[in-house]
Amino acid sequence: MSQAGAASHCITGEINDRFVATRALSEALAAPLSDADATIQSMDDASPTKWHLAHTTWFWETFLLRDHVPDYRLWREDWPFLFNSYYEAEGARLARPSRGMLSRPTLAEIVEWRTHVTSAMTPLLDDPALAPLIELGIAHEQQHQELLLTDIKHALFQSPMGPAMWEAPGAVQLDPVDAITWLAHPGGIAMIGHDGGGFAFDNEGPRHRVLLEPFALADRLVTNGEWQEFIDDGGYRNVAVWLSDGWAWVQAEGIGAPLYWREGDHFTHSGWQPRNPHAPVTHISYYEADAFATWAGARLPTEFEWEAMAQRNDPDAGNQLDGAGPPLPTGGKSFFGDCWQFTRSAYLPYPRFRPAEGAVGEYNGKFMSGQVVLRGASCATVRGHSRASYRNFFYPHQRWQFTGLRLAKDA
Repeated sequence: MSQAGAASHCITGEINDRFVATRALSEALAAPLSDADATIQSMDDASPTKWHLAHTTWFWETFLLRDHVPDYRLWREDWPFLFNSYYEAEGARLARPSRGMLSRPTLAEIVEWRTHVTSAMTPLLDDPALAPLIELGIAHEQQHQELLLTDIKHALFQSPMGPAMWEAPGAVQLDPVDAITWLAHPGGIAMIGHDGGGFAFDNEGPRHRVLLEPFALADRLVTNGEWQEFIDDGGYRNVAVWLSDGWAWVQAEGIGAPLYWREGDHFTHSGWQPRNPHAPVTHISYYEADAFATWAGARLPTEFEWEAMAQRNDPDAGNQLDGAGPPLPTGGKSFFGDCWQFTRSAYLPYPRFRPAEGAVGEYNGKFMSGQVVLRGASCATVRGHSRASYRNFFYPHQRWQFTGLRLAKDA
């Protein structure tokens, strides 16, 4: 998932309970995996499960324990080099493509380190001055929980055995979807960005005004069945519906369907399973989303259109992650859950945006180049993590995340 920004100074909920629950969920998500499973890295964009568990622990040890506990001694002096991600201010680090070469430390050693750091954090959880940084750490680990799920799915997908991380849940009966209903918005001046109540990443502000022309959004996401119609109509062979870069990508990579599709099946955390035509389509790129929208006689929404409409909706609704188990899109009318929704907006700073001071200022602003914004939440997003102002972002060709689309049109 995106590596996003610094915290606000408004704290909600019991921070101690949320810290403990977040740390426990990371370990529960990894529990079905062997050391070998947790070590493999399937591509440069993904990281091993073991690395996610370690990196989130490095965050707590570095920015909280090292910096705010007198005489705290690092668990291992050489591990920050292994588990720093991209923080230049924290010095040299292992190259990202080499994370899968770390056969040691073992998964068990990392879990032992996690236990130590979780315990050592206890005295800091009651310090109001540290609450904003602790909130950031919780949100950061929640982001890596989603990345852990999507990265291990891509890794297991590489095996011809089609291994399952969890047993398949009982069959979910999905009713055929209704035709799209268009939700109209009159346009006008909209207030966009976080309103200052509760936690937010720094890329969600400052709050500012945006002028919207009248528009409409679909009341649901595009489904697998509708995507199959796009394929059957030659959508992947029709240059007229593709952006130039997208067409070049399709040709170069031989793309002909969403990631994880084969015939009538798709790959899941429970191995290969029948693909439900009524469920939302996922694991598509921005290029594919834009091509489908053009083919359908519509377009992708701007991120501001999406937020203006989503402000009317509950961000804790919809199909989101409620514990350790296989995430799977099931559909519904919520603006949140199932899959992240592509917008047509470039990922750029809002007016008056300034990165935070210090190393955590690297969390966000330096990635505002060449990426597109996604909104909402996915079935792998921990419930309570997202909000209407939340900005996710990826490069146009990436599709190993739970990414889908909601159509838009001019009024």
